[in-house]
Amino acid sequence: MSQIGTVYGQALYDLALEEGLTELILQQLQLIKSCLDAEPDYLELLSSVALPKPERCQLLDESFGAAHPYLLNFMKILTEKGYMRRFADCLHTYQQCYYRDNNMLPVAAVTAIALNPGQCQRLQEKLSTITGKTVLLSNKVDTRLMGGIRLDYDGKQIDDSIAHRLDSVRQLLKNTVL
Repeated sequence: MSQIGTVYGQALYDLALEEGLTELILQQLQLIKSCLDAEPDYLELLSSVALPKPERCQLLDESFGAAHPYLLNFMKILTEKGYMRRFADCLHTYQQCYYRDNNMLPVAAVTAIALNPGQCQRLQEKLSTITGKTVLLSNKVDTRLMGGIRLDYDGKQIDDSIAHRLDSVRQLLKNTVL
């Protein structure tokens, strides 16, 4: 996380909060991020010093003119300052602020095979009960886990996968003196 992303993301969030637009701006930020991810050359173009600033801002108007004016102006500021490559960092900070203020916790459940909708719902409800927060659960598949589950949230991990258990047994045997 860059300091630029933290400062600018927080500033945008503060403005959106003041105006009662936090959810709308978050949705639009996420949509723009997915567009930029799909077209990385466009992000490079917006970051290029070879193209004059007014032309880069015109590109933003043409591409994202339907976005909220605060967000469009935010992107123009990032472009003019040469910080557009930090857009994802700004989004990350914005999301953290939004989740904190709305008592939400994003959790990634990493499993060897995809969880079915019923399993996701039960896990989400259980985690919400434990944490007292609204859990935003996503499921990621990692076949190296072999089985079990690993929960990634808030910079922490709870690993109850078979691969982790086997590593623990391996370390125990390695450190055992016979």
